Amino acid sequence: MTGETRLDKLLADMKPELNPGAYVFCTLPGPVPEGVRPVVSVQEPEGLTVVVAQEEADAAQLAYHYVAGWITLRVHSALEAVGMTAAVADVLAEAGLSCNVVAGFHHDHLFVPYGQASHAVALLEDLTRRRSPSHAR
Repeated sequence: MTGETRLDKLLADMKPELNPGAYVFCTLPGPVPEGVRPVVSVQEPEGLTVVVAQEEADAAQLAYHYVAGWITLRVHSALEAVGMTAAVADVLAEAGLSCNVVAGFHHDHLFVPYGQASHAVALLEDLTRRRSPSHAR
């Protein structure tokens, strides 16, 4: 199934969902330790960056400094879609919230400050309401 490319449809149907738990960004000089299951990994010249559940990082004694809430945008966005990341980032930036975005094949994933994750979801839900066809009536 092909993902959605129309920005108006993406924003109206994004259905932000806060995943349970706290997540942290860690960098590893070598392989992923036993018991650590990354939800995201990116190989960089400096090492492997992983996003993992905070309790897994703590158990493996991994260093981190940013604790995030993980929001999944449930709309199936196409990788070539234009503008969705910018629209979401703008709304969160206006509220003073950092946002680290990861694109999966089916969905976009946002990592926002853990203590403000519910507020971020509310802001995104408001954006959805403002962009939905029923709001224009």
